[in-house]
Amino acid sequence: LEDEDLDLMLRITEEEDYPLRIVPAIATGGTPSQIADKAIKFKGKSTDKLRLGSVKLMTDGSIQGWTARVKWPGYVGGQPNGIWNTPPELIYQLVETMHREGILMHIHVNGDEAAEVSLAAIEAAIRKHPWDGHRHVLQHCQMMTPDMFRRSAEMGVCTNIFANHIWYFGDQHARLTIGDDRARRMDAARAALDEGVHVAIHSDAPVTPLGPLFTAWCAVNRQTMTGYTLGAAQRITVEEALYAITLGAAFTLKLDHEIGSIETGKIADFAVLGDDPTAVGPMALKDIPVLGVVSGGHVHLV
Repeated sequence: LEDEDLDLMLRITEEEDYPLRIVPAIATGGTPSQIADKAIKFKGKSTDKLRLGSVKLMTDGSIQGWTARVKWPGYVGGQPNGIWNTPPELIYQLVETMHREGILMHIHVNGDEAAEVSLAAIEAAIRKHPWDGHRHVLQHCQMMTPDMFRRSAEMGVCTNIFANHIWYFGDQHARLTIGDDRARRMDAARAALDEGVHVAIHSDAPVTPLGPLFTAWCAVNRQTMTGYTLGAAQRITVEEALYAITLGAAFTLKLDHEIGSIETGKIADFAVLGDDPTAVGPMALKDIPVLGVVSGGHVHLV
């Protein structure tokens, strides 16, 4: 996100009929201090529909690309153990600087080794610079285990779990990347909730298509493309999934005091659905039509 990109986004989002609220995170480039300075400068330019000031940190790659950093026993095909997009020593430096400066971090972690390093870096930063209510977010969290979620809850770290991965890549993970045992506990929204973590779920668009009700369906049913239920023990309820795509997401963006639920004092942002998601069967959740949305009180029909 460069200055010219920001100028363009400001112009577009300031249009009266623009229907969305955008919360971009600055990708890391430069020294930790340069990134922090940029995030602080951009935060001062935030508007109603463009909320700035957070940072995205990249750790490893993707599991399906065999570039995620995974712990023993590694990939079932014997592939090398992934890559570090950011080496661990720099992760520690970045996390400490952002945390010290009060900057919300969204940290990409697919493999369990990447998650473990990121949690250790956050813990080290918190010990040096105590800060309650930081709400740093681990993004994807695909191979995180209950002990990692427990550490997250203890430190106030949120998780945004890549639920869509079960449908789009679940069969391949069971056969080709990490094997059926680990695949059945990947994207473990149930374990995260049980450990008391604040949870959101997502599509990682454009990696998979944007569609919150489909994402909720994935977390509730954990179906793969072949019809296999990949880890029934990690399913969550419809109500929990609906919370994750509304207030859960708003919490991870520090916007839950403004959006995420329909109540007095909040912005009038909500979707209008063609059916009650709590009344249909869990397998029908993805098929509920979205008739339109209301954004800031303005109606936008599909």
